[in-house]
Formats: sequence, structure tokens, C-alpha cells
Amino acid sequence: MAETKHYDLIVIGGGPGGYVGAIRAAQLGMKTACIERSKLGGVCLNWGCIPTKALLHNAELYMEAIRHGRTWGIDVDPATVKVDWTKVIGRSRDITKTLNNGVGFLFKKNKIDHLEGHARIVTGKTATGPCKIEVLEADTDYYHGSGAKVAGTVTADRILIATGAAPNELPFAKFDGTTILSSADAMNTKSRPASMVIVGSGAIGMEFAYFYNAFGTKVTVVEMQDRILPVEDDDVSKAAQKAFEKQGISFILGSTVKAIEKVKGGAKVTVASMADASKSQVLDCEAVLVAIGVKGRYDGLFGPGVNVRIEKNHIWTDYKDKPEPTYQTSVPGLYAIGDVIGPPWLAHVASEEAVACVERMAGHHTLGMDYASIPGCTYTNPQIASIGMTEREAKAKGLQYTVGTYRLASHGKAIAVGATDGLVKIITSKPYGEILGAHILGEDASELIAEMGLAKRLEATAEDIISTVHAHPTMAESIHEAALGTEGRMIHQ
Repeated sequence: MAETKHYDLIVIGGGPGGYVGAIRAAQLGMKTACIERSKLGGVCLNWGCIPTKALLHNAELYMEAIRHGRTWGIDVDPATVKVDWTKVIGRSRDITKTLNNGVGFLFKKNKIDHLEGHARIVTGKTATGPCKIEVLEADTDYYHGSGAKVAGTVTADRILIATGAAPNELPFAKFDGTTILSSADAMNTKSRPASMVIVGSGAIGMEFAYFYNAFGTKVTVVEMQDRILPVEDDDVSKAAQKAFEKQGISFILGSTVKAIEKVKGGAKVTVASMADASKSQVLDCEAVLVAIGVKGRYDGLFGPGVNVRIEKNHIWTDYKDKPEPTYQTSVPGLYAIGDVIGPPWLAHVASEEAVACVERMAGHHTLGMDYASIPGCTYTNPQIASIGMTEREAKAKGLQYTVGTYRLASHGKAIAVGATDGLVKIITSKPYGEILGAHILGEDASELIAEMGLAKRLEATAEDIISTVHAHPTMAESIHEAALGTEGRMIHQ
């Protein structure tokens, strides 16, 4: 990188926001480069969405065979089943390599320059010149480190920041990769811990709780709120907790972790009640997974003269202030999308924001993001998926609404595949029946939620879903039944 190259757009970060934005920009005729300091695909592809789903699928296969095989006429003796932990983890890592190469191929196909290194923005766009970036030799620590030696300089008319987020640490217990784990550490352990305390019961915490519990780890989840999966509908949270407790996962709710003491062979975790701090207990475990949310990753990204506005550990943009945001930051020429600008911290949100951002840069009309219709999924078994308002939120807004709740215990396909734990809940407005929210706990919930996303986006009503023929026997019929339930017409319950 001896010579300074100029681009129409430089994207910083090669995750699902960055690489999608770079490809769309190239399709629109922009001369584009992407700077990535670690691996193409970002956290999602390398340490998050994709490899965790590989691990969770392993856990599902194991649990189905061990816990349900005899019922299905497949006699599997738990005492003789061997789990090769190295292969369990290794398969997940191999998948990331395949997808890394796939993103690299897409960059070559679209004539996007891939610059390896850590980006440091020296200037935004000024009246006298373009944006300027120094590309530094980066260390490969995904969560820390900002590089040191300058390898070259590039300029651009615009910069799109898509650097994602990093997991929050407890102030008194920093990640060490062996005893106190981040989500990235937890998916690459050398051996399975015999016991684990998980701090936080959001999607990340519960996915790892399910994974480790399935393979025999004694798992205890500590949650500050009075329910697990706090962002989900209360009925889903309650039913999910019951299902996971049946699997052997323990929960301590309404409590917080006050201290973690590392000892020989593991840790001692002090847990105190939120209602009465004098009530505390000490949990012994081999490992602690901290899953208490994320913060924007912009360490070492801005040079001394680049004063980007930061709010609540995220880069500010106009996405909350405008009906059709440009994703412009407070510095001219600098744009940002995805996890680095704040919630919802979801890969599919980053991708859609990136497309909207670059299309608006190019002067194209785009519908952009519908932030009221974003699906969220948790890939445990049973799965959890939701979109729109919870009943709790509808009540808080003072809306008139109707609820249809269909439990899978009487659902034909669920009975056939042994997946009767769960429910489908649809919330509709009065008097017209528009979809306000949908919440699914059960088999294939992450796939089923797409129907509700389309319905909500098209402003469909419960009657529209009712009048849509659903194939039999399918899990999708459960949505039809829940829609019938909003009108008091449920057939199978």
C-alpha cells in the first residue's frame, strides 16, 4: 500500500453490514474498498450467528438421540455414546473458513478491494479534501487491539463504518478466555466444563445455556429481571423457562452477580437478590459466561481531530431522528450502520441498514428499514421468535387489542415430531384486526416468523392469515390457529 488510492466509498468492517454495503455500493457503480482488521464475515460469521448455529445443531442431534430415541424406537444407550468435543467445536470452526472464502469470492466478483488492517480515520470530508484513512498493521484480537504501524493511506468521498459491537465485561471480572468467558470464548473451549454459571438470559446467554446443558454441563443462569428472555412476551418467557427447566437448566431470577472469585479449578460466584441485597449465595462452577449485552466497537478508529458524537457507547447517526435516515454521523463524510450505532443488535438489521445507506448515497429511492417490523430469534430448542409488540407493550401504550394463543400440545405436526413444548401468540388491534405482534415458542419458530413479518409489513389482518390456506400437516398451521384465536374461532384447542 505504498501509493495512496482514492475511492468513492470505503467500508470499515467486513461483517454482515460491511460486506453487504460494499457489494451493493459496487453494484451501483461506486469504486469501493473494504478494510477489515481480522476475518471477513465479522463476528456474525466467525464468532456469532453462523458458528453458534452449527454448535446448537450438534446439541439438538445429541439431545434428540439421548432423550427421545427410545420413544421413537431408536435405542441409544447414553453410557456408550461418545462425544468428541474437539470435533463438535472443530465443525463449527471449519464452517467459518468456508464462509470466509465465500465473502472473499464475492469481493473479487464485484471488484471490491479488500484491505487487511486496522482503519484509523484521520479526517472526515472537508471543503478542501476527501476523507482520509490510515491503514495500520492490526493485531488479530477481535475484541481488543487497534494496530500500531501504519501500512498505508487511502482516501474516499465517503466512509461507511460497520465495525459492529463487542461483548460487555463485568467491571470486577474481565474476560480471561478460560474461567471468565465472552461469547467468543464460549464457542471455542478446549474441553467441556462440568459446571457453568451464565450471567444474563438474553438470546446469547440462553443459546449457550442450551448448548452446554445438552452435552451434560450443569448450567445455572442468573438474570436481573423477574423472567428469562426479558425482551420477549411474558407468556413466551414463562413457557420457555418451564421447557428449559425440564431439560435441566437452573435459573436464579431477580438477582445480580456481585463478585466472581477465581479459584483453583474454576470460580466462586456471589449472587445477590435485587429485592434484598442481604440475601446472597455463592455458586461454585468451573466456568462463568458473561452475556450481559454489547457495546459499539470503535476502539482506535478515530484520529485525534475526528470528534464523532458518541451516545451510550455507540456512534450517533440520524437513524432515530429521520423517517428516511441517511445514517450520517456528526462528522461530514462519515456514515455508520449496524451494531456500532446501537440496538437492535442483529445481523439482518445491519445488512438492511447498509443497503439503505449506500442506495441513498447514490441518490436511489429506497423503502429502507421498518424498525417496527424486525424479527428476533433465539436458536435454542424449542426456538423463540418474535416480531412487533409484546402484550406488555400494547398495554403500556393503552391500545385496544385482542390476543390469540395456540399451544402446541394439541398440534398434529408437533406431536408427530415430539415438539409439543411451545405456543404461538398473535396480538391484533381492535377493531380492524391488524397484526401488532407475533410470538412463537416451538419447533422451527425462526422460520415461521417470516410469515408474520410479511403480514405485518403488508399491514395484513388476522382475517388475511385466516383466509390463507396453510398446508397440512405443518408447523405453519399453528399460526393459522392462533389467528383464528384472535376471533374466538380456534378449531383444534
